[in-house]
Amino acid sequence: MRTIARFVLPVAAGLALVGCQAPTPAATPSGGPSATASSTPSANAADVMFAQMMIPHHEQAVVMSEAMLAKKGISAEVTTLATQIKNAQQPEIDQMKNWLKAWGASDHGNHSGHTGMDGMLTPAELDALMTAQGAEAEKLFLTGMIKHHEGAVAMAKQVRADGSAPAVRTLADAIISSQQAEIDQMKKLLAR
Repeated sequence: MRTIARFVLPVAAGLALVGCQAPTPAATPSGGPSATASSTPSANAADVMFAQMMIPHHEQAVVMSEAMLAKKGISAEVTTLATQIKNAQQPEIDQMKNWLKAWGASDHGNHSGHTGMDGMLTPAELDALMTAQGAEAEKLFLTGMIKHHEGAVAMAKQVRADGSAPAVRTLADAIISSQQAEIDQMKKLLAR
């Protein structure tokens, strides 16, 4: 049953993304907010929705990572992983915010009905991680981040299928590759 749930939730998250409606943005004006944004001449609703949903998703991963970095008694492997996640995801957040600005779209969409389906930790899970210490904190972080990354990979695969902006597809490919590698690493850390 757990195996089915692990497969079904990411797939459900991807399908939920298809059901969201986002405005179709106009072409990016020349001289947009960044070179990355101006290299994304146009985007469709799937690209916009991906950025709007991935920003808070990444923000939560940064919060989770910062929580681990503030704790004492955390193994070097988990500390290194938390640092790696934080350092990778903050620039991607900034990049996606620049895209949304260039596309004339809000940096947050109305996708409230999809919370919990894309790997986001619930408030209770996040509170448990914040208060846990030592080995318990490591286990909560690793299991929570695996779920979190699986949601991000599902979202990235969905935008690869439905998006149109080449820069968004490049970011999606990077998310799929890097986060799947981190999932594999975290599973090994949990098994030790």
